[in-house]
Amino acid sequence: MALTASTYGKGRVRVMRLARDGDHHTPRELDVKVLMKGGFDRAWTAGDNRACVATDSVKNIVNVTAANHLAAEKEAFAGAVASVFLDTYPQVEEVVIEARETRWLRHAIAGVPHGHTFTLDGNGVGFVKLTANRAGSVLKSGLRGYTFMKTTQSGWADFVDDQYRTLPDTSDRIAATSMGATWTWAGIPADYAAANAQVLATLIAVFGTTYSYGVQDSMYRMGEAVLAAIPEIAEIAFAMPNKHYIPINLAPFGLDNPNAVFLPTDEPHGQIEATIGRER
Repeated sequence: MALTASTYGKGRVRVMRLARDGDHHTPRELDVKVLMKGGFDRAWTAGDNRACVATDSVKNIVNVTAANHLAAEKEAFAGAVASVFLDTYPQVEEVVIEARETRWLRHAIAGVPHGHTFTLDGNGVGFVKLTANRAGSVLKSGLRGYTFMKTTQSGWADFVDDQYRTLPDTSDRIAATSMGATWTWAGIPADYAAANAQVLATLIAVFGTTYSYGVQDSMYRMGEAVLAAIPEIAEIAFAMPNKHYIPINLAPFGLDNPNAVFLPTDEPHGQIEATIGRER
C-alpha cells in the first residue's frame, strides 16, 4: 500500500513573549502549531525514526526562537521559526506554521495608556440578576469572563512551606485573571450604565497601579475601592481564577530567561473567591 500523504509536528505550543522598554511592556501571546513534511516516510512504513525530529524538540525550537525574537510581530516570528527548521534539518522539505494570537489591549488609566496593564480584546459579557417577590426585590449587576493582566508589580511569597510545596517565592510575576464580579445594589444610581462603567474602571485601576501580594490582596482592595466610590452598591462578590504564565526554563539551550518567555496555562488554575461588603 502507498503512503500518499503524511505530516507531523506539534500543536498547542503556547508561548508568551514579554518585551520590556523600561516600564513600558509589550506582551505577545501565541498558540502555535508546526507541521513538517519531508523525508519521514519510513517512520510510517518501516518503524524507522532516524530522520524524525522529536515533537518535543519542535516545542523547544518555538520557545528558543521566542527568546531570540521577543519583539517580533507574529508574521516575523513565524518566519523565524520556519527558518530554524529549513536551515537545520535537510530532511524537512516544507514546514507549515499556524499561530492564533491572544490580543492584549493596553489599558488606559485616567486617560493615560498604562505601561503594564492590559485587557483582553473582545472582553467579557455583562450580567444582571433580579430576584423579586411581593416583599421586595434584589438587583445585581456584573461581568463574567472579563480578562485582564499586569506584567509586573505582583508577587506570591511567604505561603505554607511544607512537604507538598514546589513553588518558589516570587516578588515579580505576571498576574492575570478571567474575572467574574457581581455587585448588589442597595440604591438606584443616577445612571446604571455609567455606574457599571465606573465599577470596572475602579477595579482595573486598583489592580493595575498597586503592588499585589496575591490575588486575595488585590481582590479585597478592589472591592474596597468600589464600595468607597459608589454608595449605591451594598457589596461586591468576586471569582478570580488565575491565568498562569510560567517562566520557561531555557538553561538547557544556554539561554537566560529574565521573565521574558512564558508558558501560558489555565489548567489547573487557582480559584480565589470573596465577597466584600459594608460594615453593618
